[in-house]
Amino acid sequence: MMMKPATFMIAAALSTQAWAASDAQIEHGEYLAKASDCAACHTAPGGEPFAGGLAMPTPVGDIYTTNITPDADTGIGDYTLEQFTAALREGQSPHGPLYPAMPYTSYTKMSDGDIEALYAYFMNAVEPVSRENQPSDITWPLSMRWPLHAWKAAYLDEGEFQPDASRTEEWNRGAYLVQGPGHCGSCHTPRGIGFQQKGLDESDDAFLAGAELDGWWATSLRGDWQTGIGSLSVDDISQLLASGMGGQVSVSGSMAEVVRHSTQYLSDEDRLAIAVYLKSLAPDKESLATNVDQPTQNGAELYNEYCATCHGDDGSGYSDVTPTLAGNATVNADSPSSLARIILEGIETPLAGPGHTQRLMPGYGWKLSDEQIAKLITFMRSRWGNAADPVSSGFVGKHR
Repeated sequence: MMMKPATFMIAAALSTQAWAASDAQIEHGEYLAKASDCAACHTAPGGEPFAGGLAMPTPVGDIYTTNITPDADTGIGDYTLEQFTAALREGQSPHGPLYPAMPYTSYTKMSDGDIEALYAYFMNAVEPVSRENQPSDITWPLSMRWPLHAWKAAYLDEGEFQPDASRTEEWNRGAYLVQGPGHCGSCHTPRGIGFQQKGLDESDDAFLAGAELDGWWATSLRGDWQTGIGSLSVDDISQLLASGMGGQVSVSGSMAEVVRHSTQYLSDEDRLAIAVYLKSLAPDKESLATNVDQPTQNGAELYNEYCATCHGDDGSGYSDVTPTLAGNATVNADSPSSLARIILEGIETPLAGPGHTQRLMPGYGWKLSDEQIAKLITFMRSRWGNAADPVSSGFVGKHR
């Protein structure tokens, strides 16, 4: 398995005793916590780091993330390494099965060494916070958790990541990060009838093929040129993960939070490895764009008035300043949810340290009607080589 240097290995199993972890282990665990984006789910807006309380919507009601600080009474301070490992790999806490909102179907692929380092970090370097976990809003009998055992039996494929001997070390490192700690499939892979990911690795065409998420469209990370990242180079993808913009493509929605809290902190080598792996994924066979001859009355005028100054008359944008709209995956997505919300609400690029300039696009929801935005989106989805379906005013209204 492609892991960090051997200095992070340990000689014996950890316990909750602080002195059992080396500084190197704790440092590596902190890196993994960022690579796994633990803070994004386990820190509520305005709350203490890792103290939980973030509401996560499900089809049957909201659930709330748990306190994973080392507080012995309300957090995970009394977890043994074995219990911590069971939570990550099996979705099983000492108090019962976990909802699959916890991406244990991905974390199950993490190595023993990485799980031990993550445990060392949480037990030794995270500030304990006394905060009781909040019960879910799911009503009985749907709130019963025993059916989760059946869900896991059907959809949890346990086992550490196994490197592909026919691939390079860099490819395997990228595959490990994407499939395991990074749990990219949790957002970018469509869900099945049991709300399970339809694919867990590159052997399935559905893996990372794009999905609807909280009113945004999580772009396909496969090689599609219109709906995926086929037009981006390895360096473009690496830069996108580092700053939120690369190759005239910018992130939006939840992905901005991923860059802000997670991927900007990855090493250059790890970001390149992820990019190498993603560039190896073939296009999704079901996401072929259809060229639709759709009237765009007033769409061109709207584009010229509100968009052309920054994105160019031909939709080409300006390198390292504004994204291109020609061949843009967000513009051509199966569901242009993200594009509608960007126009309605505006976006800003995530900050990523010294040398990066934050850029802002204003929202036009206050000025443009649903019908105007629908015509604008339809125009952009049918010009400059784009060939995606038209959009209705009702679709825009749903996202307003």
